[in-house]
Amino acid sequence: MNVDAIADLARLDLTDGERQRFAEQLEKILDYIDVLQSIDVEGVEPSAHAFEVVNVWRRDMVEASFSQECALRNAPERESGQIRVPKVVDDA
Repeated sequence: MNVDAIADLARLDLTDGERQRFAEQLEKILDYIDVLQSIDVEGVEPSAHAFEVVNVWRRDMVEASFSQECALRNAPERESGQIRVPKVVDDA
């Protein structure tokens, strides 16, 4: 995938200088991924954290919350009691 395709997906308009700089950075990132893929991880247990995490969740308790009107107070656009946002997915 090239920088123009990524910029298009991110809806970014890049200058020629930015395109060149990001292409160089992307190449370094992909090279480093190749280094990581060459590391032998046989026998290493998968983990989500570098250290063990225990009891990180709080009890799920019903508490008072914002009213709908309060939650929508600063919404730039509303529709049917919800926040209206612009479409961000192409049909293509």
